[in-house]
Amino acid sequence: GGMQDSGRALTRGGAGGHRQGAEDARQVQGCSARGGAQGRPVLTLSPFPLAVTFSSCLGTKGTQYETNSVDFKVEADGTVFATRELRIPSEQVAFTVTAWDRQTARRWDAMVRLLVAQPSSARSAHKNGALDASQPPNDMLLPWPQHQNTNGLRRQKRDWVIPPINVPENSRGPFPQQLVRIRSDKDNDIPIRYSITGVGADQPPMEVFSIDSMSGRMYVTRPMDREERASYHLRAHAVDMNGNKVENPIDLYIYVIDMNDNRPEFINQVYNGSVDEGSKPGTYVMTVTANDADDSTTANGMVRYRIVTQTPQSPSQNMFTINSETGDIVTVAAGLDREKVQQYTVIVQATDMEGNLNYGLSNTATAIITVTDVNDNPPEFTASTYSGEVPENQVEVVVANLTVMDRDQPHSPNWNAFYRIISGDPSGHFSIRTDPVTNEGMVTVVKAVDYELNRAFMLTVMVSNQAPLASGIQMSFQSTAGVTISVVDVNEAPYFPSNHKLIRLEEGVPSGTVLTTFSAVDPDRFMQQAVRYSKLSDPANWLHINATNGQITTAAVLDRESLYIKNNVYEATFLAADNGIPPASGTGTLQIYLIDINDNAPELLPKEAQICERPGLNAINITAADADVDPNIGPYVFELPFVPAAVRKNWTITRLNGDYAQLSLRILYLEAGMYDVPITVTDSGNPPLSNTSIIKVKVCPCDENGDCTTIGAVAAAGLGTSAIVAILICIVILLTMVLLFVVWMKRREKERHTKQLLIDPEDDVRDNILKYDEEGGGEEDQDYDLSQLQQPEAMEHVLSKAPGVRRVDERPVGAEPQYPVRPVVPHPGDIGDFISEGLRAADNDPTAPPYDSLLVFDYEGSGSTAGSVSSLNSSSSGDQDYDYLNDWGPRFKKLADMYGGGEED
Repeated sequence: GGMQDSGRALTRGGAGGHRQGAEDARQVQGCSARGGAQGRPVLTLSPFPLAVTFSSCLGTKGTQYETNSVDFKVEADGTVFATRELRIPSEQVAFTVTAWDRQTARRWDAMVRLLVAQPSSARSAHKNGALDASQPPNDMLLPWPQHQNTNGLRRQKRDWVIPPINVPENSRGPFPQQLVRIRSDKDNDIPIRYSITGVGADQPPMEVFSIDSMSGRMYVTRPMDREERASYHLRAHAVDMNGNKVENPIDLYIYVIDMNDNRPEFINQVYNGSVDEGSKPGTYVMTVTANDADDSTTANGMVRYRIVTQTPQSPSQNMFTINSETGDIVTVAAGLDREKVQQYTVIVQATDMEGNLNYGLSNTATAIITVTDVNDNPPEFTASTYSGEVPENQVEVVVANLTVMDRDQPHSPNWNAFYRIISGDPSGHFSIRTDPVTNEGMVTVVKAVDYELNRAFMLTVMVSNQAPLASGIQMSFQSTAGVTISVVDVNEAPYFPSNHKLIRLEEGVPSGTVLTTFSAVDPDRFMQQAVRYSKLSDPANWLHINATNGQITTAAVLDRESLYIKNNVYEATFLAADNGIPPASGTGTLQIYLIDINDNAPELLPKEAQICERPGLNAINITAADADVDPNIGPYVFELPFVPAAVRKNWTITRLNGDYAQLSLRILYLEAGMYDVPITVTDSGNPPLSNTSIIKVKVCPCDENGDCTTIGAVAAAGLGTSAIVAILICIVILLTMVLLFVVWMKRREKERHTKQLLIDPEDDVRDNILKYDEEGGGEEDQDYDLSQLQQPEAMEHVLSKAPGVRRVDERPVGAEPQYPVRPVVPHPGDIGDFISEGLRAADNDPTAPPYDSLLVFDYEGSGSTAGSVSSLNSSSSGDQDYDYLNDWGPRFKKLADMYGGGEED
């Protein structure tokens, strides 16, 4: 759009210049003494578009210029130029140019605004006199846009574009401070009243802006804060004195110009990062970030970073650098070594104003950089050789501890040691385990060693880390060491070379027969020791072993059919012990397989059977059992003996197969009963053995199915009819006796319950003198004479009573005589003796009331003013007067009738 009205823009910008006159004016020169600032630069507009220069009373030598816009830059001579081709917006382009003297460190700021305006509008503004010459230099006049009549075919001109109003934040006033003046050209004809509406005027925040309703001058009433609100949108209104709208409302845009009033703030006060030791320069470490609340498009919000200090400064004081714009920390030097420096503390400073330390605001944060470990130190043995010893025949024994040194981080994969045997143990007798705490290698025996085979081992071991070494790091020659292990000879137990030795022989060999020699071997070839033998286990005590040479002989006849034989094998255990220090012993097992001989005759089965008294109905199947085994068992031969002759006369045997035969009746009828039938059984052994066994046969009458009847079974058992009747009579008599005994017991129990004491249980004083847990009464309780239970007020009336008349609730006043102690729980054998004993005790105890001797009461102690019920005298003479018992109420009526002689109701 160009700078068609640059003179107005310079005047509005408040750069200290003044309007020189006509539209063609292009330069403002000279010095301004406003505010007494000698040498204050004056903004000068060059004759070239978009170029502004500065001049000073002292000249421009030593003056530097900066701008807060990335689109414009200021050269050393003060020329402002665009950094790229721009498309200027319709409202405006505004930026700040700062000039500062390097010698005096003084600063001046000038606001540069580029307005886009149409030429016709500019000329119209001048023709209409929109700028009042009488206004002060800072008084910016905003004329009301003119609207052409839309009737007809005349071309409509565009409205005047109201430029935004810029207000610096944090202004010190004085307030209210004038911003602009709004004026309508109709105020020459009629009085006009001006007003503004919107946020900051009549909406919260209220009354930030105000306007003089008559002159149209708009003011800001207090300092602005861009971080609180960066812009405001207001509307200006013009009405006549009657409130009628004179002009259409116009939009006013107010922008708060940012000032550098906020320091950069780091997101974290302490940052933690890490980098591997040995990292090359340029390795990324971490990023720190600071935010500035000021405008990030200006230098006020442009933050730059730098490293202030580094601790420790080893091996160099500049081990790290930081990207000034992004905050990335990277390594800048080589030599990071965790074993020397494990952690660095870096102080990072963030400064706004693009890092200008003279004018920018700064803040600091701490970056803690940890140097992480890499495996750049191989483990090394602390000694070149190690030694140890191990007893033979032992496992899981640690024989040597291998110590190593590793400078890497402890208890990490770079430090954890791994040991392996590279030579000297072809049979795998040893293994090296790592102690997780000390990192030592524990040489452990995993397979027993034999002194007679190897007296020493020479191992070569190597150590490495769990993690591989870093690139470029070689293994050290100290990572290999030798281990010498000596084997210690110990007294080993003799052993039987043919343990579980098996021999075979026939059973029945005579005692003293030599079976075998069961000898042991002593593995200690380098020790001269004698071995002696003994029995450890011989269940049947059949064997004997020679103590010196291990020869085994029989001590008894070996029987294959014995209970100690399992599957034809007899097992015995023997002990071989040497005379070493300490002595050692070994065991051996001898198994004897016994071959069967025919030494057991067969036994007839079954032993008992039954058969019908008539032949043809059934038969008895018989067989035999032989303790021997094949071929000394069946087939069997079953025969009936010739003596007695009745056997072959009455019975016959029919062969079924080699193991079974049938016994049946030879005659047509045999009387029922029990018969002993001898049968001879012969096996097939060589020589064969025979055995005559008796089978008890029960002969009984049978039904049509061939089964014995009940009567027949009894008869067959050998009992006649008379015997059966006698048995039944005995059973009936026994039941009758039991019944009579039960009836007699019940009657006796009934009589025992019907017998009562002389006193009815309800009126028994033993149960009713003390009655607990009874809270109320019926009609019977109403009849008590409570006066007899009252406590006496004095003791004189008791002493004055006639002999024989006593209160039963009073304790005797005189000295109490001593009486024999009555049995606590008498156990008389008869009820009469029990009653007599009770009466005798009552007669000898005058302090006890009648019949009180049946219960024994405990005396609870002295000190009570009330008397005792024991004050009643008991006597069998009958001289005492018991008429006062009639006054004691219905519960003592029975007692009064017995002793007083009264009549019953």
